[in-house]
Amino acid sequence: MPTSPTLSAVTSLLDDWYPPATADAWDAVGLVWGEPSQPVSKVLLAVDPTLPVAEEAAAWGADLVVVHHPLFLKGVHGFAATTPKGRTLSTLVSARCALLTAHTNADQALGGVSESLALALGLGSLRPLVPGVSDDVGTGRAGTVEPTTLGAFAESVAAALPATAAGIRVAGDLDRPVSSVALCGGAGDFLLDQVAAYDVYVTSDLRHHPASEFLEKGGALIDIPHWAAEWTWLPVLARRLNEALGDTVETRVSEIVTDPWTLRL
Repeated sequence: MPTSPTLSAVTSLLDDWYPPATADAWDAVGLVWGEPSQPVSKVLLAVDPTLPVAEEAAAWGADLVVVHHPLFLKGVHGFAATTPKGRTLSTLVSARCALLTAHTNADQALGGVSESLALALGLGSLRPLVPGVSDDVGTGRAGTVEPTTLGAFAESVAAALPATAAGIRVAGDLDRPVSSVALCGGAGDFLLDQVAAYDVYVTSDLRHHPASEFLEKGGALIDIPHWAAEWTWLPVLARRLNEALGDTVETRVSEIVTDPWTLRL
């Protein structure tokens, strides 16, 4: 049987793809827990480090869980199992399953969150909305689609994303022509001032007043669930791991919906 890589080797691979130094200063990325010398033969991929995800990892026998959102974004003095986050990490520790976070360092990277979302939505001629410090890396993505309308494009967006109770929201004339698209995985209203030239902007967690003002200036918006947008990165990461590590590691993309909304009336 092929020899499984160590956790240290898998961590180094992920650090090469999504360098921790490119994460925002406030972020908490990298290895959260795990023994660097332990072998890794099963990797579970998820957006959120919730208890159900940890339980899935333990039941499957995963050696590593790679998540997008940090379990501990702020400093802690312990992880007692009497707290939600403590229960999550205690479950992983009991299963000897490591935990690694790739957050804002994965947002900007090639093969990262925004690029994965753009590809899932069928965009071509991709480029960063805000270029980073090196070529082809940066915040958000912009690209083109075959000429369509806002309404039709919104339907294709909904079909491309995993289903959630919240669904997607559309702002603007549904007959508006669309061929150029800007997007940002996760909460992206901080980019509204930089996307006016595009036919539509796709992102998550848009607030009332910034969205209203953007529409008044002639823009169009598609607001998609935060979890669904970032989930599109997981199959891409699974393929990268499989290509890099071959038969030595088995990957699984968690299908547990960790979007916080459970009902829309």
